[in-house]
Amino acid sequence: MSGSRLERILELIDAANACDPNFEVEGGHEHPKELLYGQRMSACLERVSPDASEALRIAARGQHIRRWEVPRNRYPETREGYLKWRTGLYGFHAERVAELMIEVGYDPPTIDRVRTLIQKRGIKTDPEAQTLEDVICLVFLEHYFADFAASKDAEKLIVIVKKTWNKMSERGHVLALQLPFPDPIQALLARALGAS
Repeated sequence: MSGSRLERILELIDAANACDPNFEVEGGHEHPKELLYGQRMSACLERVSPDASEALRIAARGQHIRRWEVPRNRYPETREGYLKWRTGLYGFHAERVAELMIEVGYDPPTIDRVRTLIQKRGIKTDPEAQTLEDVICLVFLEHYFADFAASKDAEKLIVIVKKTWNKMSERGHVLALQLPFPDPIQALLARALGAS
């Protein structure tokens, strides 16, 4: 029952994210952006923690569920506006996933656990929350950082790399250093981490 229920909730999350009007090209094909993100999160979690709990697997896949419905431009273009947007997203994603979990028949404690993970409560004290944060950072570094870096100056990128690094565990650091970055990104990472 548990396996089929997990498959069903992941299918529902994917169906929700397949509605994303934004697309990303991978392997020569366009994919709905958040659908691809969720699948990358699951694949990374499988590498990092193949024995992850059902709640952690759901939280990883639903991390950005329907994210396009809460665009950044609804908030002021300030640091405070950015933080409000991010905090609002945590609750939005948690509730969208919780609604689907109720539909599939999950019990309240499991739903609450997924909510807690998606809302990033307990990073550095909750091993599952830390694993999820590691996966988020690894997916960002592996799939999004190079394009992100192209639009930012080096000094700002160094600050971002340091902040990302500080969110990760030692295991996350080891895995991040094994990612195949292009030479300019490797140099930037070495500079950022050498200055830490």
